[in-house]
Amino acid sequence: MTAPDRTHDRTDEIAVALFGELFMADQLARNRISKVLPKGMELSHFSVLNHLARLNDERSPAQLAKAFHVTRGAMTNTLARLEWAGHVHIRPDWDDARRKFVAISPAGRAARDAAVQAVVPLIGEVVEALGAERVKTVLPVLRELRSRLEGES
Repeated sequence: MTAPDRTHDRTDEIAVALFGELFMADQLARNRISKVLPKGMELSHFSVLNHLARLNDERSPAQLAKAFHVTRGAMTNTLARLEWAGHVHIRPDWDDARRKFVAISPAGRAARDAAVQAVVPLIGEVVEALGAERVKTVLPVLRELRSRLEGES
C-alpha cells in the first residue's frame, strides 16, 4: 500500500468516527432534551416554535419544511398539532389562496420560552463540563459541516 492510499484510508476512518460520534451525540441530546420539554411538547414542536420565535416573522409551510429538511406532509402534521395547541396561527395568503402563512402565537411564544427554560440548564451543564472555550473552538467546524451538508441536499 502506498502512502496516498494510507492517507485516504486514514481520512475515511476519521470520517466514519466523526459521523459515528455526531449520530450518537444527536441521539443522546434529543433523548435528554425530549425528557425535559414541557408536557405534550415534542422536539419537532419546540424546533418549529424556536425557529419562528427567532425569525419573528411568518413563513409558509413549504419554507418551514425546507428549513427543517422534512417533507411537506411531515411539516403539515407538526403545524396541525401546533395550531390545535394554540401555539401557531395559520392564515391564507391574501394574494394566493392556495398558499398559507404560519406565525407563532403569544401562547406559542410562552410555550417556547418555557421549553427554553427547561432545556438551558441541561445543555448549560454540558457546556460547563466540556469548558466554554473548548466548545467555542468546535462551533465554527460544526457550522461549516452543517453548511456543507445543507449545500449537498
